[in-house]
Amino acid sequence: MSETILEVKNLRTSFALDEGGQVRAVDDLSYTIKRKEFTAIVGESGSGKSVSVLSVMRLVNYPPGMIIGGKILYDGKDILALDEEEMRRIRGKEIAMIFQEPSAAMNPVMKVGDQIGEAIRMHEDISKEEAHKRAIELLRMVDIPNPEERVNMYPYEFSGGMLQRAMIAMAMSCNPKLLICDEPTTALDVTVQAQVLEQINHLREQFDTTIVLITHNLGVVARYADSVKVMYGGTIVEEGDKMDIFKDPQHPYTMGLIKAVPRLDKKSKKLYTIEGEPPDMSKIPLLSCAFADRCAYADDVCRHKRPTLSQIGEGDHKCACFHMDKVILERGEQEA
Repeated sequence: MSETILEVKNLRTSFALDEGGQVRAVDDLSYTIKRKEFTAIVGESGSGKSVSVLSVMRLVNYPPGMIIGGKILYDGKDILALDEEEMRRIRGKEIAMIFQEPSAAMNPVMKVGDQIGEAIRMHEDISKEEAHKRAIELLRMVDIPNPEERVNMYPYEFSGGMLQRAMIAMAMSCNPKLLICDEPTTALDVTVQAQVLEQINHLREQFDTTIVLITHNLGVVARYADSVKVMYGGTIVEEGDKMDIFKDPQHPYTMGLIKAVPRLDKKSKKLYTIEGEPPDMSKIPLLSCAFADRCAYADDVCRHKRPTLSQIGEGDHKCACFHMDKVILERGEQEA
């Protein structure tokens, strides 16, 4: 069995604009996910994180969205080459997803237990009664109190935290090998966020599930992730294990994200911010670094040539930047 469970190769997903042209939401994206690993994908809103995983699930709405190139290999099989019936057998059974807004992802006029049971029966040949019992056990597994009663309630009768747990129960109903979590705690308060993330991590350890977490929260990444992929402008600009990214960042954007995290051990009059706005991917030239307009190190090379991921050292650490030497030098001066 291969160590790699998911490999994305040169993926391109675009959205057509009414006035013509297109937004390159995912732009020549390549990465691999190792089996049983907890991988975090981080970056600002608009960097292409959610569209990239929706592309993996083949849930990009057409029109206006379309996957226009690349490969997505799951267990060695290119899922972009599958017909819709074959994809349905994989989606939910092999690869499951927890969405950012469970209230929008769940049917408001169906009982929670019926929705979980429907997900089970779609992939397994069991009766409605058996699926109902499984739904109760799944709700108990994610620590929802009184699951025998809650299973017959509607989504609006659940709190935000319980609804997200119900979504986790639905995603785990068929013991998927790969679980994608798209900012699963965004709408929750801090205490409930911690509970939900602990639940996801516990399920990963219990079922050997591979986790891909989309998040803005670098504190969450530091606590749970094994490896980190930093996205900007629809592609990966730096990747490596957790210690590589936090202790030895090489890309100016990665450094900016880390510096922007508030720290209690350092007093400052104002918080650090990365100047500028995320790029308009309908206007950025194909042959350029998308971060050039916000980067202090950018020069003509950056504006006329696209950097590719380069190996750093002997591990999995890679970075796409023409000026890593300058970044490292400045970081050393700041730390000194």
